[in-house]
Amino acid sequence: MPTTNAQKKPLFTVLVADDDATTRAVLSKMLEFSGYRVITADRGEKCLFLALEKKVDAFLIDINMPGLSGIEICKRIRAMARYKVTPVIFITSMDDHSDLNEAFVVGATDFINKPASQTVLSARLRSHLQTVEYFKELEQIRNYANRYISIRTRRMVEAYSTTGLRPTPELHEVCIMFTDIRGFTSLAHQVDLETLFDGLSNHLGMQVDKVYKYGGYIDKFGGDGLMAIFDGDDMAIQACYCAFEIIESSMKFMKIADQHDLPVGIGIHYGEVMIGNIGSAEHLDYSAIGETVNIAARLCGSAEPMHINVSEELVSFAQMDPDLYFTEPKLVRLKGLDDPVPVYQVFRN
Repeated sequence: MPTTNAQKKPLFTVLVADDDATTRAVLSKMLEFSGYRVITADRGEKCLFLALEKKVDAFLIDINMPGLSGIEICKRIRAMARYKVTPVIFITSMDDHSDLNEAFVVGATDFINKPASQTVLSARLRSHLQTVEYFKELEQIRNYANRYISIRTRRMVEAYSTTGLRPTPELHEVCIMFTDIRGFTSLAHQVDLETLFDGLSNHLGMQVDKVYKYGGYIDKFGGDGLMAIFDGDDMAIQACYCAFEIIESSMKFMKIADQHDLPVGIGIHYGEVMIGNIGSAEHLDYSAIGETVNIAARLCGSAEPMHINVSEELVSFAQMDPDLYFTEPKLVRLKGLDDPVPVYQVFRN
């Protein structure tokens, strides 16, 4: 037997608020025929109560309700976080049109004249619900995308999409921190890939949490490590404390396959970088480049397992913190630099 509209399982719930019983009955019948689940209210207070108690996908509200007016109901509905974009459609007579301007000011989505026709009601409601569904899908995509890109990149993309202008590269003074798991290449030959991947993902996830805790952001992942950027007045101190917590958490971290540790080496440097778009029109990366980045990476490469190597430039900013102390510098020849540079290790009292 063919399935009729009336037999279809309701997909959305519509709340009809009107003090006239006949209007409520007629609208309910139309909506149910179109496959909607309907709940009704004969006054504004009940409408708000149902909005809080139920999950409502759309509202049809008489603009001239006794007690709380339709406009006041709409205003209060829009004050509820879950109904910020939910369709609120006013049912009006020709005499009510003078109130429509105020209705749209408080957040009305649309209006339908009395008596409502099945065709108009169904088309308008379907269109607005589809718009909300598209909005939710975009929000979900955005939320997932935010987990893959840095805060600074996200802000740049939002500005780019709003203005249509690609931001020009800018010089910034920042602290760059690199981390790297020691012996990871050798470990990859001893542990199956699935176990190794899970362990690395959890470890890097811990590092990401520490970076954000101390006000930094992730610029990129690189194999078994990451590059983080810190800015602001206390960036040098914040970067050091972030590095301490990564080291301490690594010591307590669950072993891979119950027998392999994940020792970390860390390097931190302070200096100027150029931050901007790198790549082509088809694929862009918003990142920091410059000697500061290279030196931080080399400091990380020279760090012993579970140690933090820092530069002289970083020490000059971080030494003001009484809980930090630094070893005497050692002159180290870093790859890519002609002359050896003083390298310090940082510890916490």
